[in-house]
Amino acid sequence: MKRRDLLKGGIAAAVATGAAAISAPAIARDKIEITMVSTWPRDFPGLGTGAQRFADRLTQMTDGRITVNYFAANERVKAFDSFDEVASGNAQMYHGADYYWKGKHPGWAYFCAVPFGMTYTEINAWMKFGGGQELHDELAAGYGLKCLPCGNTGVQMGGWFRKEMNTAADFKGLKMRIPGLGGDVISKLGASPVSLPGGQIYENLISGAIDATEWVGPWNDSFMKFYEAAKYYYYPGMHEPGAQLTLGMNKKFWDGLSEADQMTIMAAADTENSVMMAEFNANNGASLSKLISEQGVKLRSFSDDIYDSFGESTEEVFEEVQQHDALAKKIHQSFITSRNEVGAWAKISDQAYVQQRNRVLGL
Repeated sequence: MKRRDLLKGGIAAAVATGAAAISAPAIARDKIEITMVSTWPRDFPGLGTGAQRFADRLTQMTDGRITVNYFAANERVKAFDSFDEVASGNAQMYHGADYYWKGKHPGWAYFCAVPFGMTYTEINAWMKFGGGQELHDELAAGYGLKCLPCGNTGVQMGGWFRKEMNTAADFKGLKMRIPGLGGDVISKLGASPVSLPGGQIYENLISGAIDATEWVGPWNDSFMKFYEAAKYYYYPGMHEPGAQLTLGMNKKFWDGLSEADQMTIMAAADTENSVMMAEFNANNGASLSKLISEQGVKLRSFSDDIYDSFGESTEEVFEEVQQHDALAKKIHQSFITSRNEVGAWAKISDQAYVQQRNRVLGL
């Protein structure tokens, strides 16, 4: 073979090899299998289906390279054991409400909901632009976790009661399912707060083990059938004005991911954060109408006397939180600063507009 032909062949081979290299992925990334636990019952509307939707979305976004094996509450561990299951590394992810962990540190409550706290739009502003995510990272790192917002219920109802609640004195002696700092608030009014996972509330309410319960809102609550035991449905809930749900991850697992995979998980969680809120807003109104018209539910608003008492007790609880340690105080002060700044704008924007719109339209 002539030298010129050899050169042609060599060049052709090199071009072919280069083309193959360009068409193939530059890096063959490993498949990742994730075990995800949850504090919610299987297929539970909004909360449970939102967690499942996130798991499915992450798998779809990676064409199956990242596989999420989702376990609802009690399928792998009990609801309130989700935190420890992930912190220990036995699972890689949990989906839940971080105020469930306030017994470990009161700062956890601020990344879900606290009394007289922030609405969905307000807490999003704090998390993304007010230092909230950085504080969540600081708190979570101490427990071997990395956390991201992954859902929100919006403003919640005040709860289901067997009797009318006219004054703050009516809370004295009441046994009510209400977790987080909201439970600490009603305890100062003489009530006994009880923390129960969602799957155990109905049986405790029906049996009389508890006198009242809060849960979420009309859409979720209608599936729980609380109206079979308690007909009085109060609003608004001071304890959860914008309950943020969390995707918690084992920090060693998170740190071992590529930046691309971390960004993909963040995008999937951020999507669910907005989708869940939209789903609750789309369903709550119609569900409330059915509860009233079909189940005989009696809608009531808390009196100013009760709300004023809530406010006074909340200030006492906040003082106690800040005395826990320096990090608790830092989280609280950052949260309150953001609430006041964003809330001042909301007062003359969203709130002012909705008030005038509803006045004109008679809504």
